Amino acid sequence: MPVPEKNTKAKKPKLVRDSFTFPKDEYEAIEALKLRAARLSQPAKKSEVLRAGLMALIAMSDTAFSSALKAVPAIKTGRPKSEK
Repeated sequence: MPVPEKNTKAKKPKLVRDSFTFPKDEYEAIEALKLRAARLSQPAKKSEVLRAGLMALIAMSDTAFSSALKAVPAIKTGRPKSEK
């Protein structure tokens, strides 16, 4: 008698929460990309836009990746001081 197959579900990837500091114009660019995706009939969440950008960076050659990194100005990281 054949053995019934178990319903094997693909394991969900482990998710990690994080926070980032962005210059306002770059943050607005994320929103613009979300709107662009919606106009292309493919609505996207902010995390999906960022993950797509990550995939594009991974696909770049080392030279292109290095150039992309050099084009990003350094910013002061951390939380702003609260005014008391």
